[in-house]
Amino acid sequence: MTDDGYDVIVLGLGAMGSATAYQLAKRGARVLGLEAFTPAHELGSSGGLTRIIRLAYFEHPSYVPLLKAAWALWPEIETEANDHLLEVTGGLYIGQRGSDVLDGALLSARTHGLEHELLDADESRARFPALQIDDEMQTLYEPLAGLLFAQRCIAAHLRLATRRGAELHFEERVTGWTLDGGEGGGGADRGGGVTVTTTRGTYHAAKLVMSAGAWLPKLMPELRIPLQVERNVAFWFEPIAQAEIFAADRLPVWIMEIDAEFAYYGFPTLPEQPATESVAAAHHQGVKAARHHGGQAADPDAVDRNASDADERVVRDFMGHYMPLAAGRRMDARVCMYTNTPDQNFVLGLDPRDDRIVIASPCSGHGFKFSTVIGQICAELALEGNTSFDIDFLSARRFSDPP
Repeated sequence: MTDDGYDVIVLGLGAMGSATAYQLAKRGARVLGLEAFTPAHELGSSGGLTRIIRLAYFEHPSYVPLLKAAWALWPEIETEANDHLLEVTGGLYIGQRGSDVLDGALLSARTHGLEHELLDADESRARFPALQIDDEMQTLYEPLAGLLFAQRCIAAHLRLATRRGAELHFEERVTGWTLDGGEGGGGADRGGGVTVTTTRGTYHAAKLVMSAGAWLPKLMPELRIPLQVERNVAFWFEPIAQAEIFAADRLPVWIMEIDAEFAYYGFPTLPEQPATESVAAAHHQGVKAARHHGGQAADPDAVDRNASDADERVVRDFMGHYMPLAAGRRMDARVCMYTNTPDQNFVLGLDPRDDRIVIASPCSGHGFKFSTVIGQICAELALEGNTSFDIDFLSARRFSDPP
């Protein structure tokens, strides 16, 4: 620890930062968490109330071991926080053979021996009538998938971090940070640590965790990774008939790839979620649906947070074809952001240029479900300099190393 500072400073207390602060404090570290907005806010990448959690990961089979670890940690967080964070619904991954969603999910399921069924279009429509898929599509059904209540998850991690002794500052924006003198690798005094300046003060630590999501490109422009922040909008619609087929016991969470350009995802209707000490009650009862990728490039400090008619039309056109009985009155809409890497995979690990810095985002629109295990990984990297998890495929080095 530095002479007058902390073991670790965590910049950004969203999904990844809140979990990291908890895991660090759990290990006895003196940790400072800095967040520009209020606790469990919806201004970043974690808004929209719910996030999918799944195992048959179409993005890359190498994520599956991390997902298994994340699944094991979520019930522990639920128990310690005494809150309902995870709902198992099963998952549907839909597309034509050759599509990334269907073939990728099937590859992960077969590679890791995950329980699954492959259904043709008739079987899929019969079992899950909420989704009227095209004849040439197939569905991979996975029983171990579901949803996380995003704001509640972040709030739980924040409560537990504070309970373990973490010092968390909210509505305090970072204005700059520097690596203090000496070579990379940290050190026992300020000369080998980091200094962070905010709108309220200056803080020192041995290590720094960057978990700022959409704000990472502004905080670390020297990374030289062509990151793109993308605006995305999720909608909730009221079913116009047969509301029972959209309930969680009839409709799993789902992802559907229409073609190489268009993919959508969504959630069943859910009971009202009661308020907690940190999160207001959620009254959004409709069917949630959104386009996955394809949003406009955005500045996180100037993003348009109003869902336009054009935003709605993109999703409603999909609903009219594939979920016609759900395409009723619009009940709500929320704007969030993806921070995308060129290959759509995470950046996770020690900064290749200086191991005083741990990078815990961006996550390209699919990271929330990993936050429990990413918090654990970041704590291990910050305190021990290594982790037992295989994250080499997520290192920032892949953007600079020769092929």
